[in-house]
Amino acid sequence: QVQLVESGGGLVQAGGSLRLSCAASRIVFSIHAMGWYRQAPGKERELVAVISSGSNTYYADSVKGRSNISRDNAKSTLYLQMNSLKPEDTAMYYCAASRIYSKIYSTPDYWGQGTQVTVSE
Repeated sequence: QVQLVESGGGLVQAGGSLRLSCAASRIVFSIHAMGWYRQAPGKERELVAVISSGSNTYYADSVKGRSNISRDNAKSTLYLQMNSLKPEDTAMYYCAASRIYSKIYSTPDYWGQGTQVTVSE
């Protein structure tokens, strides 16, 4: 069974930084598009960033310029570096994987359990 395990979340002050990680197992990581989603309390899950198998990237406007998504295929690990964090970045962050690139934007094949990010004033 495919596993996506997120880590790196926590409590940080506004203006701070965090690096989220997602370790994948039982998956041919290198051929999958990968993404980060987030869901704040009372809000719908939203796409944060995507990286294709060829390392092309996409960012939501809300994090563009403040975040960097990357992948290490040798370690089957996805990363999200988040800088200049704001209270509105507070959410549960989920890792997602999709064999078909277009599906990562809507209906990924696999999801992780999430890691909580809380940004204080």
